Amino acid sequence: MRDLLIITIVLCGSIAALRRPWIGVLVWTWLSLMNPHRFAFGMAYDAPLAAVAAITTLTGLLMTKDKSSPFIGAPVSWFVIFCAWITLSWLFGMSPEGDYPQWNKVMKINLMVLVALALIRSKLQIMGLAWVVIASIALLGIKGGIFTFTNGGNFKVWGPPGSFIEDNNEFALALIVTVPLLRFLHLQVCSKWLKAGLLVNMVLCMAAALGSHSRGALLASGAMAGFFWWKGKNKLGVGLLLVLVGTALVAFMPDAWTHRMNTIENYAVDDSAMGRISAWWTAWNLAWHYPFGVGFNPARADLFELYSPYKVGVHAAHSIYFQVLGNHGFVGLFIFLAIWLTSWRTANWLVTEAPRYPQASWCVDLASMSQVALIAYLAGGAFLSLAYFDQPYNIMVLLLAARLWVQQQAWKTEPGTTSRWKSLLGLTPMPR
Repeated sequence: MRDLLIITIVLCGSIAALRRPWIGVLVWTWLSLMNPHRFAFGMAYDAPLAAVAAITTLTGLLMTKDKSSPFIGAPVSWFVIFCAWITLSWLFGMSPEGDYPQWNKVMKINLMVLVALALIRSKLQIMGLAWVVIASIALLGIKGGIFTFTNGGNFKVWGPPGSFIEDNNEFALALIVTVPLLRFLHLQVCSKWLKAGLLVNMVLCMAAALGSHSRGALLASGAMAGFFWWKGKNKLGVGLLLVLVGTALVAFMPDAWTHRMNTIENYAVDDSAMGRISAWWTAWNLAWHYPFGVGFNPARADLFELYSPYKVGVHAAHSIYFQVLGNHGFVGLFIFLAIWLTSWRTANWLVTEAPRYPQASWCVDLASMSQVALIAYLAGGAFLSLAYFDQPYNIMVLLLAARLWVQQQAWKTEPGTTSRWKSLLGLTPMPR
């Protein structure tokens, strides 16, 4: 039954994508982020559902007139340059043939990011994409949060099998990034029941993140909560709520969890932490010796033997910064950071300019909560290998589409929508 439901949704969305390719973007995003087919047990598990969604979306893109250039801001230019650079890094790397599967996977995701930038324009499309990006992880957060509460936090929470966030650490960061985005939706919807449900979802996502037993997630949670408080208007109320919820969740976790978190202070005697430091030194030294980087797999015994000052075995970088540095060199890291710097500036533009128009108040909420989400990603990413994960790039798409929407004052020409869809998607202006 689960297989049939997933396949039916994908097929219906893919057929719709032939005429309205932006719907195909939503289907692809759902499959790529949530990996629902990996929770099936039959034919859907290995079916090429993402390929079907991508092909029909690209076909619809070629046929539709409702598209424009994806180059709608500086982050896109840096993003394309990054794609070109990592391709050069792959080709001039140490094992182009062995690294091809990873390059192919990353470039497919990046291609669909560009497709989204070419198609997502109206408020309905932006909000639709926002709901899919957020709900894809948030639904997993509900499952993980309930699991954490029912087992007393004694067992780790894991992400979708075979995905970027399968590992407990990466999954925890995706959940933390999702929390402020859930707050964005909470600010838009009108239904009291839906608002309450989104609040509960935020708590469950945080519980699931702690239930992952990830130390990086704890640090990312602190950074996210601090900036969330800073962005809030009611700092006293928000601060008290964050302290109460955070204290309750931490107090709920078992002694084994507390012991693991305490190893952050004693990293020198922790094999996992020292393995990461070894990988960081290796990446740093590699960047000096290989200007293009070594490709997508610097975790090689021969490289660690030459470039690591610690003899603790071969480890992945577990850091978006050292991951990119080791893979693609200093130039690659510079380009990667430029993507997020310019995305941040796009959000700042929305926070500054959108308040001039009452119709664009939702863009201010999107920009503010996206900045909180990016803080979580950039802070937690310092300890996790998620440089190529879709979620932050989806946030970039949302920010750029919203900025273009404000610049064009698109509310003057967009057709109206039914009140039901307005209420569900947050298209009805909220009283301020």
